[in-house]
Amino acid sequence: MEGIQNMSRRNFVKVFGLATGGLIIGCQFSSEKEIVRIDDGTTFAPNLFVQLKKDGKLILLCSRSEMGQGIRTSLTSAIADEMEADWKYVSVEQATGNKKFGNQNTDGSRSVRTILTPMRKMGAIAKAILIEAAAKKWQVSPAECKASMHYVIHKTSKKKFFFGDLVEDAMLLEVPKDVTLKAKKDFNYIGKDLKSIDLKDFTHGSATYGLDARLPNMKFAVIARCPSAFGSVKSFDKTDALKVAGVEDVFEVERVKRPFGMLGGVAVIASNTWAAIQGRNNLEVTWNKGSNGKYNSKNYTQKLTNRVHTRAKVVPPTKGSVKKAFSSASKTVEATYQLPHLVHAPMEVPNALAWVHDGKCEVWAPVQSPQSARAEAAAYLGIDVKDVTINVTFLGGGFGRKSKPDFVVEAVALSKKVNAPVQVVWTREDDIQHSYYHTTNAQYLKASLDTKGKVTGWLHRTAFPSINSTFMPGANYAAGWEIGQGMNNNPFEIDNVRYENAKAEPHVRIGWLRSVCAIFHSFGINSFVDELAYTAEKDPLQFKLDLIGKDRIREEKSPHPLNTKRLKNVLNIVAKKSNWGRDLPKGHGLGIAFYYSFYSYVASVVEVSVINDKVKLHNVWTALDCGMVLNRDNVLNQMEGAAVFGMSIALHGKITAKDGAIEQSNFHDYTMTRMHEVPPIDITIVESDEAPTGVGEPGVPPIAPAITNAIFNATGKRYRTLPLSDHGIV
Repeated sequence: MEGIQNMSRRNFVKVFGLATGGLIIGCQFSSEKEIVRIDDGTTFAPNLFVQLKKDGKLILLCSRSEMGQGIRTSLTSAIADEMEADWKYVSVEQATGNKKFGNQNTDGSRSVRTILTPMRKMGAIAKAILIEAAAKKWQVSPAECKASMHYVIHKTSKKKFFFGDLVEDAMLLEVPKDVTLKAKKDFNYIGKDLKSIDLKDFTHGSATYGLDARLPNMKFAVIARCPSAFGSVKSFDKTDALKVAGVEDVFEVERVKRPFGMLGGVAVIASNTWAAIQGRNNLEVTWNKGSNGKYNSKNYTQKLTNRVHTRAKVVPPTKGSVKKAFSSASKTVEATYQLPHLVHAPMEVPNALAWVHDGKCEVWAPVQSPQSARAEAAAYLGIDVKDVTINVTFLGGGFGRKSKPDFVVEAVALSKKVNAPVQVVWTREDDIQHSYYHTTNAQYLKASLDTKGKVTGWLHRTAFPSINSTFMPGANYAAGWEIGQGMNNNPFEIDNVRYENAKAEPHVRIGWLRSVCAIFHSFGINSFVDELAYTAEKDPLQFKLDLIGKDRIREEKSPHPLNTKRLKNVLNIVAKKSNWGRDLPKGHGLGIAFYYSFYSYVASVVEVSVINDKVKLHNVWTALDCGMVLNRDNVLNQMEGAAVFGMSIALHGKITAKDGAIEQSNFHDYTMTRMHEVPPIDITIVESDEAPTGVGEPGVPPIAPAITNAIFNATGKRYRTLPLSDHGIV
């Protein structure tokens, strides 16, 4: 381990601007020598530090955003475990957006996957220094000492020093170059059920979310935006808006043509949010709808469907000849699947408070990517990023929306304009009608079966506006990583395969949403495999196991290559938990689906009934193999949430556009799964010593196809388009 150093209080204050003293152990991923660093030789090193104060308090600076997934608790527990710290002394401080902390993007189910080992090393280093400090005071060998529950203990005499009492001595010692991490059997916190370290703040209402941020003399703002993406203001009349008590100013703001720049429109500045909203309601605005003003999502879906029914751009890898496989097949099966746009709709709408003054900018906002927010603010103002501070609040949900900081740019622009702190607040209607949408999709699959029901050929075409279009206008084909989310890297053993990607132009802003392209690729693949099993007259579970084939670890450039044994294992576990194959009441059916995404293995079984043409969910079983589990309680929570998220996609989720405008506006017409619709959810976490992988997103992709497969087994009817509410059965 290189680049690790103990840090004096003077240097610590110089770098981080803190006035508290103690033993500091930290890490960063930049070239600034004065910052404490851990470099474990991987492509990612977290930028976190530990501060042990003289009263024994242990403080962790968390570089990732907390949005209910429990990352602050998880990171803290990893350090505390290796350090042999007492949990009651642990607290967390949130990092501002800064490159010193490495990649701070809290998305992609990557936080624990990339941070666990460095965090454990940080704790082990701190423990080693404290043990050495105690050994010197006792004049014994460090090997004669151990740490336990915030004390260093001499094994023979049983004498002990409290961690806090060793701070001054420890600060004088060199940091060890090598440390030994604990064995799994010795964990105190890792792999256990730890409640959120922020639970009291959450339950007592004292947690500070973006909407809670306040500054003296601040203003509040909302913006009227063009109904069609990238449209502009033609004219507006502010007379009636200015008549609303509390409204102070109304003016036009221009679009900022950056990936996360603001859309522009007409801003209403007021002394309170309510006045700003009412003022906007009284505006009269005429819009230039622009090139997307005629966008009709229904027609567009048909265009994509037509495109996947003809040859398209070939995506590697190809194998064998699907043409020969189809021509010599005993049977061929083909099907088309369609999914609509989706929107994140987190409980807390986008918002940001900005204060631009004296050549500097400070922001308080619920952002998933504080460094992106910092860069966008600096670019808009034309100042150095060092003069921008992004204070990350708690996030009331995110799902990927809050890693796109256009709302931060809005607050920054308005603060500069009115020369005062300004909080921009999006209403729910703003959130749903002006988002970065999960892409719409059409897929065509065709496969051949031999006389024994074995799949001999596999053709998969997909078409969807790419997230790349947000960053590179004119990008009308999918990015490689989007195709790689389960399409051209599926786990099947098939001799002849071909993948194709059809052209798809964007007409709205496209962005990532929880599980991203795995949502629609899983739906298409799992639905189609079920159709193949039916055609082959085989049990869907056994058919899937046979299609995955022999146990193997796929050769690929990945820190977590696909292991088919682990994938089949979660299928077998969930089948056993659900008692797959049992006799069911009339009108009931079981559906099974699986997916490998974000390096994790997930399988789900759903039990449904369809009575009087209405579907009801009765049970969900999910098995997850995500390698070593850091916090079981957090994993269970996220998997349960993923099941509900997947239900929303299957049953209700749909964003449509007509004449360029999004037709949905609030939860009455962009419906989420309601409490009465949620059945019992059983989660099995596979015990594993493998490296940790993703948790937040992998649980979503299997749910929707498991539901539709269950409906088929209950009724004999296939549903190849979502949501099911469009078919009148919800």
